[in-house]
Amino acid sequence: MKIVKLINENWSFTKEGKTEVVSVPHCWNAIDGQNQPNYYRGNCSYVKELEGLSGTSIIRIEGANSVSSVYANGTLVASHRGGYSAYSANVTDYVVDGKCEIRIDVDNSDFDDVYPSTADFTFYGGLYRNVTLFTSVGEGYFDVVNYGGSGVKVTPVLQDGKWQVSLLGTIFGKGDNIEYTISDKEGKVVATLSARPYEEATAIIDNPILWDTKNPHLYTVNAKLLLDGEVIDESTTRFGLREIVFDSERGCILNGTPIKLKGVSRHQDRENLGNALTYEHIKEDIELIKEVGSNSIRLAHYQQNQIIYDLADENGILVWAEIPVISRWAQKKLENAKSQLVELISQNYNHPSIFCWGVQNEITIGGGGGASKKCVKGVKELNDLAKSMDATRPTTCAQVMMASKTDPLNSVTDILGFNIYYGWYVQRYVDIDAWLDDFHAQNPTLKLCLSEYGAEAVLRYWSSNPSQGDYGEQYQAILHAHYANAIMSRDWMWGGYVWNMFDFGSAIRNEGGVSGKNNKGLVTFDRKTRKDSFYAYKAYWCDEKFVHVGGERYVQRAIGKSRVDVFSNCEEVELFVNGTSYGVKQGKLTTYEVDIVSGENEIKAVAGDCTHVIVVQGVEEEPSSYKCNQAGNLVRNWFAADDATTSADCLSVNDKVGVVLKSKDVQAMLGSKIPMWVAKIASPFKVKTLLKLARISPEMVGIVNNFLQTIKK
Repeated sequence: MKIVKLINENWSFTKEGKTEVVSVPHCWNAIDGQNQPNYYRGNCSYVKELEGLSGTSIIRIEGANSVSSVYANGTLVASHRGGYSAYSANVTDYVVDGKCEIRIDVDNSDFDDVYPSTADFTFYGGLYRNVTLFTSVGEGYFDVVNYGGSGVKVTPVLQDGKWQVSLLGTIFGKGDNIEYTISDKEGKVVATLSARPYEEATAIIDNPILWDTKNPHLYTVNAKLLLDGEVIDESTTRFGLREIVFDSERGCILNGTPIKLKGVSRHQDRENLGNALTYEHIKEDIELIKEVGSNSIRLAHYQQNQIIYDLADENGILVWAEIPVISRWAQKKLENAKSQLVELISQNYNHPSIFCWGVQNEITIGGGGGASKKCVKGVKELNDLAKSMDATRPTTCAQVMMASKTDPLNSVTDILGFNIYYGWYVQRYVDIDAWLDDFHAQNPTLKLCLSEYGAEAVLRYWSSNPSQGDYGEQYQAILHAHYANAIMSRDWMWGGYVWNMFDFGSAIRNEGGVSGKNNKGLVTFDRKTRKDSFYAYKAYWCDEKFVHVGGERYVQRAIGKSRVDVFSNCEEVELFVNGTSYGVKQGKLTTYEVDIVSGENEIKAVAGDCTHVIVVQGVEEEPSSYKCNQAGNLVRNWFAADDATTSADCLSVNDKVGVVLKSKDVQAMLGSKIPMWVAKIASPFKVKTLLKLARISPEMVGIVNNFLQTIKK
């Protein structure tokens, strides 16, 4: 029988000629990948001497970003192109006297044949997940090498009113029979069966307990590989019985009951750690996601640690799993995309929490939103591959907001998401309602969710007049409250996914006075602070009663009138300031205009048995640090834009490029991003002409025009 152990300690790590001893998980961009665009991207090495090896010896690497190679005593034994899935290396033939030096080279450079290449997140380098050693492996074992799966595939299907579970064991080497035992959550055996390797065995589960978000019941399969009647290897995996379908009018239906997927998106990094997270870090993320009331996670934009899929299984959280085919279609990366999809499905097939396979995210953003014929053909190939590997789960994709409502990619996958940032980058947040209703009217058979939406919030920015583009917590919370209501009130929508649950590293960013980070999280990068928007979702999503006064970090407020927002899922809320009632109101988000006096002010909200109190100081003038004054921000206050009218005093797409480029506001935003020779050639043309030549969608042309209409000539 094989011995399984972690070999995370005492690796000799070499970067740019300097060597130190580290433990994995390890990330070499934990600092520079979160504060500068030119973070280190190159090759580094990890070396460790293994001892006491016997029989077959296999190394399993859970995550190495993004191209890596394994050497055993100096000989290349395995390589892997893709930074987010697991792979294994058999080092048996290179063991000498029970010893073997393992070297793993890892390179996070930009490779032209590996996804991803361009995206709004940091491509951290490192051996950033566990490394496991399988040793003393006998003549045959469940296959953990090919595509990194467990060797046992479990397929539960509801057929003719009965739940049947099909089991398929794949092995490496010898083995003539596999004995399976299925037990329920309490350990009670519900079925026993056997089959030869590579032959399917099927059991009927009587009196089944279904897996759902309220009661995530898990069954366990124990598989024993036999050779001549002797057990030579063993594998254990969990699964759940659940049926999930999607309908263009009823939305998501889990086990026969409609359910709204109240989703958040998650990147896997954390402040000052990069991607090198422990079990405790990931468990804390799940706890926060449960606390906000979410029942679904979009694991964007790549395969994540097995720990989070296991925890999602245990906690009843439905998972959107996807591969990093993102931002731009690259034909030469198609085979790599297929490889990453095969690994994603092979390694995660048995998880009941996973309800769909994502095959692309914003893949047309590099082309202005329009899909080329090659792109459509390639995405169809990915979709067909996913369907061939797993007929039980739907496929999905996330379209970029510039894509047309009739874009051909909208109809490739079984279900569909759109990433729309109305109220932040473009339009107003109230415009999302019309967009959703118009999309459904034009595409009544498509099954839609909002796969991304949100706004930035930096903790230090505050105002009694929150506005689009101010980077404050208040505006972010107001926007999210509107989106939450829009999604919850439309039965035909199967859900939505907040972008993002947590702030995350994006080394290319320098926005809102913060470099190297995307601040759209409901929770800060270090997981220590829940922003006001967190409580907006608690109000819409949670059953446990609560009340929360927003603005508790808005400590110094100007004397006079001040806005106070209150979040609650109780029927009524009453607000008191310095003991004076400002009335009883109803709603998930209620807003009050209150009087702030000099010195200390107590603001208290009461809702049923729930209370929340904050204390603020009344001052003559609020600190200047409460305002974001960074020049060149990509986000402006676009409320001035009006779709119905065009002001001749402001810029528009009817102006020539040369006129637009003379604007100081445009210059501040673009900086030196447009070379002089390009500007010179483009200057005589109207903006709309160039947009048409670039095949920009009519929707995006309108968005560009709205933006230009906020700038005086």
